[in-house]
Amino acid sequence: MYLDFLASRHEDQTKTMADIETIASLAKRRGFAFQSSEVYGGLGSVWDYGPNGVELKNNVKRAWWRSVVYERDDVVGLDSGILMNRLAWKYSGHEATFSDPLVDCRKCKTRLRADKIEGGKCPECGSPDLTEPRQFNLMFRTTIGPVEDESGLAYLRPETAQGIFVNFKNVLDTTNRKLPFGVAQIGKSFRNEITPGNFIFRTREFEQMEIEYFVKPPAILKPGEMNDEQWHDRWIDARYDWYLSLGMRCENIRKYEQPRAELAHYAKRTVDLQYRFFPDRDDQEKQWDELEGIANRTDFDLMAHSKKPLDPEGKRLNPDSTADLTYFDPESKQHVFPYVIEPSAGVDRSVLAFLMDAYHEEEVRGETRVVLKLHPDLAPIKVAVLPLAKNKEPIVSLARDIKNRLQRTGAMRAVYDDTAAIGKLYRRQDEVGTPACITVDHQSLEDNQVTIRDRDTMLQDRVPIAEIESIIAKRLGLAGIR
Repeated sequence: MYLDFLASRHEDQTKTMADIETIASLAKRRGFAFQSSEVYGGLGSVWDYGPNGVELKNNVKRAWWRSVVYERDDVVGLDSGILMNRLAWKYSGHEATFSDPLVDCRKCKTRLRADKIEGGKCPECGSPDLTEPRQFNLMFRTTIGPVEDESGLAYLRPETAQGIFVNFKNVLDTTNRKLPFGVAQIGKSFRNEITPGNFIFRTREFEQMEIEYFVKPPAILKPGEMNDEQWHDRWIDARYDWYLSLGMRCENIRKYEQPRAELAHYAKRTVDLQYRFFPDRDDQEKQWDELEGIANRTDFDLMAHSKKPLDPEGKRLNPDSTADLTYFDPESKQHVFPYVIEPSAGVDRSVLAFLMDAYHEEEVRGETRVVLKLHPDLAPIKVAVLPLAKNKEPIVSLARDIKNRLQRTGAMRAVYDDTAAIGKLYRRQDEVGTPACITVDHQSLEDNQVTIRDRDTMLQDRVPIAEIESIIAKRLGLAGIR
């Protein structure tokens, strides 16, 4: 099935893509995502992940972690706190610069991002009567302690990266790493977006998968060693290939070189991986938006948080830091600030992109079949076990036993379902992307075999129950199961 999956993805390349509205409808219907606090009218651009959504989201994170940590020798993990000392955001530049230009429409009172307005008119009512732009900081403010004043001011982190930078020395001292090496982190971030929307594409609470990969700065490079620009190119290719390896179509993902005018103040160069999130837009260039950014941040971050740098007058640039965040290079005998390559991906946007890419409609015997052709590694449910007769105790007992055997492998989520006729059960599992369905029937009690149905081809095979774990593992490309 795993090879069949790759082949089917190649054959489907010319199909029409689903838009975000279609995916949002499927997500609500099949338990992928719900509006947060829906019973109270919801909360704008905050979403709860349902039974299938949390499995898909966890599978995306596991696939990422396996790729960037377990399958490499040069990356370790970290889980830093959401709340940090306010000074971290002062010296990172977020307090002063992490903002969007905001305008108000005087006619309809709508609040808008100035850089998203075209033609100088409000997109809601068409009025040109807009206020002058003013900067709006995107960080959520909170207070620590019993007194709500400036002394207890803190922020919900707008990114996970700073937690890695301030822990650079801790990681270095406890792991004895040599350059180059990276630190990976998955975690929640929060941004008080002015114009969020488009389902889980832009939300105020979201999850990031970030790597800070520390490399030698130009000052200590030896002949033949890769420089920061070469490492940057290598990470761009590695991250692009990761999405393709999980079934994403190459025509729906592209590399976008950010113009110098769009670069963040710390960035030497940034390449975005963009996905075709908006295929319904007439302007093809507007169909694309960021899925992941890979930036060369040079030595800005470690220098910003370190106590060591001095200004031209000999004063410390950061008088509040207590740590020297330089790296001692044993060969050159120098203390240097490493350059940083940062691949930063959104978990929620990745989930949305994989759902859009997997969505497929086809006619089967006069009816529309909706199927999510998700990569087996990402599928929320790997196997559904379906008894052909739910009122026959021997069949039900055997089906539940097979489900439990597969679940005990620890490598997959298997479910048992007898709540509808077999055809409807197949369609239900197709719609959530389950790669394989196992049907237990009357004959199974006699020949000790079951029928396995393939999601993508709908072909069925009769296989022995005794070998079910290894057969499923082989079909789904799962390692370590016998």
